[in-house]
Amino acid sequence: MTTELRRLRNYINGEFRDAADGRTIEVVNPATEEVYATSPLSGQADVDAAMEAAAAAFPAWRDSTPAERQKVLLKIADAFEERAEDLIAAEVLNTGKPTALVASEEVPPMVDQIRFFAGAARMLEGRSAGEYMEGMTSIVRREPVGVCAQVAPWNYPMMMAVWKFAPALAAGNTVVLKPSDTTPASTVLMAEIIGQIVPKGVFNVICGDRETGKAMVEHPTPAMASITGSVRAGMQVAESAAKDVKRVHLELGGKAPVVVFEDTDIDKAVEDISVAGYFNAGQDCTAATRVLVHESIHDEFVAALAKAAAATKTGQPDDEDVLYGPLNNANQLRQVSGFIERLPAHAKVESGGHRVGDKGYFYAPTVVSGLKQDDEIIQNEVFGPVITVQSFTDEAQALEYANGIEYALASSVWTKDHARAMRMSKALDFGCVWINTHIPLVAEMPHGGYKKSGYGKDLSAYGFEDYTRIKHVMTSLA
Repeated sequence: MTTELRRLRNYINGEFRDAADGRTIEVVNPATEEVYATSPLSGQADVDAAMEAAAAAFPAWRDSTPAERQKVLLKIADAFEERAEDLIAAEVLNTGKPTALVASEEVPPMVDQIRFFAGAARMLEGRSAGEYMEGMTSIVRREPVGVCAQVAPWNYPMMMAVWKFAPALAAGNTVVLKPSDTTPASTVLMAEIIGQIVPKGVFNVICGDRETGKAMVEHPTPAMASITGSVRAGMQVAESAAKDVKRVHLELGGKAPVVVFEDTDIDKAVEDISVAGYFNAGQDCTAATRVLVHESIHDEFVAALAKAAAATKTGQPDDEDVLYGPLNNANQLRQVSGFIERLPAHAKVESGGHRVGDKGYFYAPTVVSGLKQDDEIIQNEVFGPVITVQSFTDEAQALEYANGIEYALASSVWTKDHARAMRMSKALDFGCVWINTHIPLVAEMPHGGYKKSGYGKDLSAYGFEDYTRIKHVMTSLA
């Protein structure tokens, strides 16, 4: 019996459309490896249409009051709550994630984040007006930047879409958003929901591949390009945007150090770190996947972490007690497997290190010890359920190892010594430092890194301000 495939479509200027040339991509459920939908493979004509719609809608949306934009965003948040079951179902098809975790750990934060930016719309502040030159008064205006070209990743398709469109719309910008080619379903559903609330052209979704994203970034209309993705993709976006000096917002890879000192409660640290390392199959740029442990507790910690890994379960979305689902796609499974296959002789796989089952892109929770600082798996992002462990002798070496990579997004310190925690939080060269915890995020606090982890902030008032521009206005008092 043949199951009819879902037909996903672009959302441009208030209506759903196929790609102008009719091209499509097959969309695969990573938990079953079965094709469940087709999605448009958008080309230049589709990008042109979306940008034209966003540009036409911008003046009226820009000139709407903060109170009006707040009201719209609050309606979107309410609508997402009302359609939560539909959003969850779409995201589970997209990603194969555990249904219960999408319901508890993704939809509520998404709704909260939209409501935060709804409030932020009415809280823009600047310096006081004043006379900095005799006979002249100066004021500073914050204005929306214009049309925003936004590219979301496949690891958190819904939530990352929210991180993109919510601050942009709150600030008065219009949006053309592209989901990953492997996870378009939930974003297309978002377009259906949002389209019933915002004026046509304010929010547009086009589906496609890397070439589609490249065409968006290179298009002359957008004033800003925003991407969450790999370092390679971020470099390409920055290079393309530089040709016409677009503003760029990059949230790229991570390789978070987790620095565990000898006074740490080992049982609690292992429990929390294993969850933070394996949640979402480790497909999180802030995941706790690079553990540095003081030499005096190294062996005990590794044994406990390997035991925790062995007890961690991956499986189908509706399986009970599942912490994470499959890797997102076949390429990602090959990438994760390749890191383990290429391990140097001095490394030791303490747990896992293999695919789970023969259907779906599942990979076992893995612990690797015996590693050196220059090993590939230490220096490069695995983006899978793999936790590496290194040993350090003292605080100075811990910092050397922690900072000795090209990523600088997130980190954590585990110690009961407050002064040491404060020294480490100052010296760690990362955009976020957690102390005795790892991975919690709140809408009020910024998320973003340094170095090859990119620039710009998501969430918080800082993330909101990234979608604005500053104008100085001076008037004569004469």
